[in-house]
Amino acid sequence: MVRDVDVRSIEDGVARMCMETNVLAPDDLIKALKKGMAEEEPGTAREIFRVLLENLEVARNENLPICQDTGMTVVFLDVGQDVHLAGGDVSEAVNEGVRRGYRQGYLRKSVVADPLRRMNTGDNTPAVIHFSVVPGDKVRVTVVPKGFGSENMSAIRMLKPTEGYEGIKRFVIDTIKNAGANPCPPIVVGIGVGGTFEKAALMSKEALTRPLGKPSGDENTRRMENDLLKEINKLGIGPQGLGGRVTALSVAVNTYPTHIAGLPVALNICCHVYRHASIEI
Repeated sequence: MVRDVDVRSIEDGVARMCMETNVLAPDDLIKALKKGMAEEEPGTAREIFRVLLENLEVARNENLPICQDTGMTVVFLDVGQDVHLAGGDVSEAVNEGVRRGYRQGYLRKSVVADPLRRMNTGDNTPAVIHFSVVPGDKVRVTVVPKGFGSENMSAIRMLKPTEGYEGIKRFVIDTIKNAGANPCPPIVVGIGVGGTFEKAALMSKEALTRPLGKPSGDENTRRMENDLLKEINKLGIGPQGLGGRVTALSVAVNTYPTHIAGLPVALNICCHVYRHASIEI
C-alpha cells in the first residue's frame, strides 16, 4: 500500500528544525558539557565550560543563535519505499524550508553559489541533501547545520590495510592535534571506516547525527570509540584550546565493508555546538 506524503510537510519540518537546532541546545549536549565541567580541575578549563553552558542558556532564553556560524545545512532524507512524494520537487521543498528557516529565524546566511567567485546566495541554500530509500511508509528527515570552523578541520585518508587500527588511531590523533583550537573544542568526533572514498566521508557525517554519547551496537566498534576518546583527551588541548582534560565530548564510529586492497578512514569534527534534529512524517 503506497502512502502519499506531501513535500510541503517536509518543507515545514526543515524550516522548523533549522530554527530550533540553531537556538535550542539538546538535553544530551547540556548533560555532556556538565559532565565535562565536573571532570576539569578548578581553573580556566572549568570556567570555560561554565561560560559555554551559560551561552546555551542565554540563547534559549533570548531566542538567539547559539553560535554566529549557523552553518551550511545538511539534510538526510530516509524515504520509505512505500511512500509517494507528492506536491512537487522534494529537493526544492527542502531548500525552501532552509530559506524560510534562515529568514524567519534571522540566522546568518553563509553559502556562496560558486566556491571560487564567492557570491553569497543570500538565503543559505542550496542545502546538501542525502537520500536513502528504506523499508516502510514513513519519511525521516534529519537536519544538521554544520559550521565550518570544525568542518575545515575534517580529513580523509586512504590507509593501507596493513596499517590496521593503529594506522586509524595515528590518523585520528594527528588530525585532532593539528586542528588544535580551530574547531572550538570540546569537540564531537564522527569517524567513518571502510567502504570507498565517498562512503567513508558520508559515514563520518552520519555519525554526527547519533545521540551524543550513544555507543555503537557493535562490540569491536564500541571499544574503538572508547579508546579513541581516551587518546584524544590525553592531548590536553582542552576547551577552546586553552588546556584541560576534556578535548572531546564523544567519539562515534560507523563502519562498512571495504575492498581487500583498501582501508578508507574519514574524520568529521563537530564543535561543541552539537546541532542536529530529526522528525518522522
